[in-house]
Amino acid sequence: MNNNDKIPSGNLPSRRKFIWNIGIFSVLAAVAASVKLPFSKIKNSNSESPENKIITMLTQDGKLVQVNEAQINSCRRKVNNHELQNWIKK
Repeated sequence: MNNNDKIPSGNLPSRRKFIWNIGIFSVLAAVAASVKLPFSKIKNSNSESPENKIITMLTQDGKLVQVNEAQINSCRRKVNNHELQNWIKK
Protein backbone atom coordinates (compact mmCIF):
# COMPACT_ATOMS: atom_id res chain seq x y z
CA MET A 1 0.00 0.00 0.00
CA ASN A 2 1.34 3.40 -0.97
CA ASN A 3 1.42 6.41 1.26
CA ASN A 4 -0.76 8.26 -1.29
CA ASP A 5 -3.65 5.82 -0.75
CA LYS A 6 -4.02 6.60 2.93
CA ILE A 7 -6.71 9.08 3.90
CA PRO A 8 -5.51 11.54 6.51
CA SER A 9 -7.68 11.08 9.56
CA GLY A 10 -7.40 14.73 10.60
CA ASN A 11 -9.50 16.06 7.69
CA LEU A 12 -12.38 13.59 8.04
CA PRO A 13 -14.10 15.04 11.15
CA SER A 14 -13.88 18.60 9.85
CA ARG A 15 -15.42 17.52 6.51
CA ARG A 16 -18.20 15.68 8.28
CA LYS A 17 -18.84 18.70 10.46
CA PHE A 18 -18.95 20.92 7.36
CA ILE A 19 -21.44 18.61 5.60
CA TRP A 20 -23.63 18.46 8.72
CA ASN A 21 -23.60 22.26 9.00
CA ILE A 22 -24.65 22.63 5.37
CA GLY A 23 -27.43 20.07 5.87
CA ILE A 24 -28.73 21.78 9.01
CA PHE A 25 -28.58 25.18 7.34
CA SER A 26 -30.53 23.98 4.29
CA VAL A 27 -33.21 22.34 6.47
CA LEU A 28 -33.58 25.54 8.51
CA ALA A 29 -33.79 27.61 5.32
CA ALA A 30 -36.50 25.34 3.91
CA VAL A 31 -38.51 25.54 7.15
CA ALA A 32 -38.16 29.32 7.28
CA ALA A 33 -39.28 29.65 3.65
CA SER A 34 -42.31 27.44 4.18
CA VAL A 35 -43.36 29.30 7.32
CA LYS A 36 -43.01 32.71 5.66
CA LEU A 37 -45.01 31.82 2.52
CA PRO A 38 -48.51 32.51 3.89
CA PHE A 39 -47.45 35.92 5.16
CA SER A 40 -45.74 37.07 1.97
CA LYS A 41 -48.92 38.64 0.55
CA ILE A 42 -49.48 41.37 3.11
CA LYS A 43 -52.13 43.81 1.92
CA ASN A 44 -51.13 47.43 1.85
CA SER A 45 -53.56 49.97 3.27
CA ASN A 46 -53.02 52.05 0.14
CA SER A 47 -54.08 49.21 -2.14
CA GLU A 48 -55.04 49.75 -5.74
CA SER A 49 -58.76 49.34 -5.38
CA PRO A 50 -61.03 51.12 -7.89
CA GLU A 51 -62.10 53.60 -5.22
CA ASN A 52 -58.52 54.76 -4.59
CA LYS A 53 -56.91 54.33 -7.99
CA ILE A 54 -56.34 57.53 -9.95
CA ILE A 55 -55.70 57.32 -13.69
CA THR A 56 -54.53 59.93 -16.17
CA MET A 57 -56.75 60.65 -19.16
CA LEU A 58 -56.68 62.96 -22.15
CA THR A 59 -59.42 65.58 -22.53
CA GLN A 60 -60.89 66.67 -25.84
CA ASP A 61 -58.85 69.87 -25.86
CA GLY A 62 -55.59 67.88 -25.45
CA LYS A 63 -54.95 68.35 -21.70
CA LEU A 64 -54.05 65.54 -19.35
CA VAL A 65 -56.26 65.21 -16.26
CA GLN A 66 -56.29 62.78 -13.35
CA VAL A 67 -59.59 61.04 -12.70
CA ASN A 68 -60.73 58.61 -10.02
CA GLU A 69 -61.32 55.23 -11.68
CA ALA A 70 -64.59 54.71 -9.82
CA GLN A 71 -66.12 57.63 -11.77
CA ILE A 72 -65.53 56.01 -15.16
CA ASN A 73 -68.10 53.64 -16.63
CA SER A 74 -67.07 50.05 -17.27
CA CYS A 75 -67.89 49.80 -20.99
CA ARG A 76 -64.51 50.87 -22.36
CA ARG A 77 -63.01 50.20 -25.75
CA LYS A 78 -59.74 51.14 -27.40
CA VAL A 79 -59.72 54.06 -29.78
CA ASN A 80 -57.90 53.81 -33.09
CA ASN A 81 -55.57 56.53 -34.37
CA HIS A 82 -58.04 57.94 -36.89
CA GLU A 83 -60.73 58.46 -34.23
CA LEU A 84 -58.22 60.05 -31.88
CA GLN A 85 -56.94 62.50 -34.49
CA ASN A 86 -60.49 63.58 -35.37
CA TRP A 87 -61.53 63.82 -31.72
CA ILE A 88 -58.83 66.23 -30.48
CA LYS A 89 -59.68 69.86 -31.10
CA LYS A 90 -56.74 71.82 -32.48
